[in-house]
Amino acid sequence: MLKQFQDSIASGDLQSIVTSTIGQILIALIAVIILIVVVSIGSKSKSMKTKELVYSAIAIAIAVVLSQIKIVKFPQGGSITLASMLFIVVIGYWFGVTQGVICGIAYGLLQLIIDGWVVHPIQLIVDYPLAFGALGLAGIFRKSESGLLKGLVFGAFGRFICHFISGVVFFAEYAADFNMEPVPYSLGYNIAYIGAEVFVTGLVLSIPAVDFAMKQIKRSAMS
Repeated sequence: MLKQFQDSIASGDLQSIVTSTIGQILIALIAVIILIVVVSIGSKSKSMKTKELVYSAIAIAIAVVLSQIKIVKFPQGGSITLASMLFIVVIGYWFGVTQGVICGIAYGLLQLIIDGWVVHPIQLIVDYPLAFGALGLAGIFRKSESGLLKGLVFGAFGRFICHFISGVVFFAEYAADFNMEPVPYSLGYNIAYIGAEVFVTGLVLSIPAVDFAMKQIKRSAMS
């Protein structure tokens, strides 16, 4: 295990480092530490801090499970899942931007472990912690009418911007396969799966029972 990690570092292959056992353990530890930071930010009471941690951990766990239910998987990364983004967005909707972004970063690191595709250190940061952390920006609309739906669209747009930039800078070579320039290729590629998932999630949220349940859970989380 240690030799595998040392060989990966020696080779300079980031993908091998990320997929090595020690690499995945280290990333998981970082994700856990980041998640625990949630309990020390924003809450006034110990009981509220504990509740934030519990609700956030449950939401992240559900998101991880749903992210593995891929309706469509795209060849250069990204997929349409069963509304997995929703359960990161709701953390911001429940507890605000700071907690939402922190939990999104932790979730992004878990996605790096589960299904990461890394070609450059900056690409790793942009496509995982930053992109999924952007979903927490949904908290901007937590007190707004239809705030969860607005937050979903805004958070998904933030995620899209990160993946779009990454696609233009680090995955431009794939545009040539379609006789396209990097900008329109990355634009179309990322809109295709992120837009489709927002649409699917929006349909889920349009179900009255789901909308009612989300509002009830928010009340319970904040009480």
